[in-house]
Amino acid sequence: MRIISGIARGTKLFTLEGETTRPTLDRVKESLFNIIQNEILNSKFLDLFAGSGAIGLEAASRGAQKVILCDKSKDAICIINKNIEKTHLEEKIELYNLDFEQILKQKIKEKIDIIYIDPPYNSNFAIKAVELIIQEKIIDENSIIIIETDNATKIKNELEKLATTTIDERKYGRATLIFLKIRKG
Repeated sequence: MRIISGIARGTKLFTLEGETTRPTLDRVKESLFNIIQNEILNSKFLDLFAGSGAIGLEAASRGAQKVILCDKSKDAICIINKNIEKTHLEEKIELYNLDFEQILKQKIKEKIDIIYIDPPYNSNFAIKAVELIIQEKIIDENSIIIIETDNATKIKNELEKLATTTIDERKYGRATLIFLKIRKG
């Protein structure tokens, strides 16, 4: 796993061992950033289930102004710290060792431009996160929420109950990326 583009391009990243974290494949990450490339520069980016930090660090490397990385695993935080140091992107990164609900309710006090949500696949965390994001008003109608899931049908059915609109969807093997905006009003 590596940084694909930007100022830290080519930097190989440390990854977590074991079954609890599933890194986003480079081809999925490359496609994701091709889709949102015009939104990255000077953005505020939140990687909610950061794992190794690869998605958020890619955003920082490509010109995001500020990247907030969050993971509740102490092992993940250790790996993320190593990757932040290796990429020399410290000045752009805020790192939190918190549960996703805690960071959304207590720590985010500004509008976020892009939120990436890649929770454990067999959880309802993505929907709960979107509910909290809307409730806490940390996005506006110009913000993008991206969910990575292996069960797009279930996620989209749940999203229909929320004030969101799916603007794009891409499938890559088992993983699907769902791009959302909140509805005005």
